[in-house]
Amino acid sequence: MPERVWKVGELAARTGLTVRALHHYDAIGLLSPSARGGSAHRLYTAADVSRLHQIVCLKQLGFSLEQVKEYMTRADYDPREVVRLHLAKVRERAAELTELGDKLEALATALDAADAVSADTFLETIEVMTMIEKYYTPEQLKQLEERRAAGGAEMDEAIQKSPQMWADLYGDVRAALDAGLPPEDARAKPLAERWLALVSGFTGGDPGLFASLRKMYQSEDNVRGVDVAAMRPLNEYLEKVRGAHGVRHPGE
Repeated sequence: MPERVWKVGELAARTGLTVRALHHYDAIGLLSPSARGGSAHRLYTAADVSRLHQIVCLKQLGFSLEQVKEYMTRADYDPREVVRLHLAKVRERAAELTELGDKLEALATALDAADAVSADTFLETIEVMTMIEKYYTPEQLKQLEERRAAGGAEMDEAIQKSPQMWADLYGDVRAALDAGLPPEDARAKPLAERWLALVSGFTGGDPGLFASLRKMYQSEDNVRGVDVAAMRPLNEYLEKVRGAHGVRHPGE
């Protein structure tokens, strides 16, 4: 029985990928059709499909195409490990969806108990859920909730004071910038130390929480009504101060 082969259009239709993407993989030497058909048509074999699966898995794990190519040429490359990693990622995503389902169920209960819910309430709920689910894993959210519960009234008080403390810090950072205070100046060091204290109060020194928090503030222009984009010059200054004085979060 002849081996099953696919033309580029057939493979694109079957996988949901575009012909353009498959041509690009070929052009960069990542995946090339290894069989020849009539009229010199290049055809994909079962082995090519297996390699394509690996490429798609690695892309969904966050690898760039350049990283995929480099990884798949390593001497210790193991396709089974890629499948295991992808499986773990899918299970993590399933857990996130379960968590989101619980939140939606709670919202549905609230809707059943209310006469009317404003559009703003829906928008705020969507914004918060999207932001949280995008950057924090279910395990991290559970960890934050447990820390808050364990902290009791003292933790609640710290949370209530936190927005003003952040506002005060950034006000002082802006003043330092306006005054032309170099990051290397000893007078700038307390700014970085206050930053560390506020961040550590949220993360509890956990490296994973720190990484998620940092990624969110680096990637988003607005976080819960805060104009993060406008704060970036202040954060860049703080980064220079931290580097100059060795002020580091435990997660770094």
